[in-house]
Amino acid sequence: MTNQDTRKAKLEFNKLQKRLRRNAGKAIADYNMIEEGDKVMVCLSGGKDSYAMLDILMSLRASAPVNFELVAVNLDQKQPGFPEEVLPAYLDGLDVSYYILEKDTYSIVKEVVPEGKTTCGLCSRLRRGSLYGFAQDIGATKIALGHHRDDIVETLFLNMFFGGSLKAMPPKLLSDDKKNVVIRPMAYCKEKDLAAFARYKEFPIIPCNLCGSQENLQRQHIKQMLLDWERAYPGRTETIFSSIRNVAPSQLADADLFDFSNLRAEQIDTELHIPVVNVVNL
Repeated sequence: MTNQDTRKAKLEFNKLQKRLRRNAGKAIADYNMIEEGDKVMVCLSGGKDSYAMLDILMSLRASAPVNFELVAVNLDQKQPGFPEEVLPAYLDGLDVSYYILEKDTYSIVKEVVPEGKTTCGLCSRLRRGSLYGFAQDIGATKIALGHHRDDIVETLFLNMFFGGSLKAMPPKLLSDDKKNVVIRPMAYCKEKDLAAFARYKEFPIIPCNLCGSQENLQRQHIKQMLLDWERAYPGRTETIFSSIRNVAPSQLADADLFDFSNLRAEQIDTELHIPVVNVVNL
């Protein structure tokens, strides 16, 4: 690579890093994700997204207007072939405390899920339960997950097409037991930016298919659909994400979110021009 190529590559990386920092900072500010004195447990899976999240949060910590602590946590689920040495070796070189939490959820999943069925759902629930409990053990006030904009949009369509519900992944979430607050600082970041950032930084990526589970075909179909749309109509994914942030309950059909049953039209007295409510019992 020539000096000119090196300078160009460095310039592109700087632009990319600033964009990711800006997007993460805006998401954090928009949803008040991190507050003074927070202890943020950063869930590190070994994938590109969580590596980038930790890197960006460490960078933001240095210049943030509030003081907060970061703790990296990896859940070793005891999948056969999991390279246990990779994450500790990487984290030892960073200015961040960390834990490797060992839970043999792999054996539980293999015992419960019939052969040939997808293990992703149960595996995810067990992983979430373990991390939630550990967050309380170490006194973490926030749990940071590495989901990005594309993950959120894909989840919206997964729930629509296969679950019959209109929901995605919120940037900030209170757990069902009210004991944990989950944040997604990368909610405004594009997956392609995170992938490029991971390549530049040469993160030691750990593959997510070590358990031998079959690929999540539904999500892959959705991902391909969105890629096709994006090629045909550039910017469509961003528009869809904007719609998640711009919801009009009265224009949907959920009676629990909007009081459709008590809607009444106002009528005007043509002589006095006084609004009259005409109540009709059907």
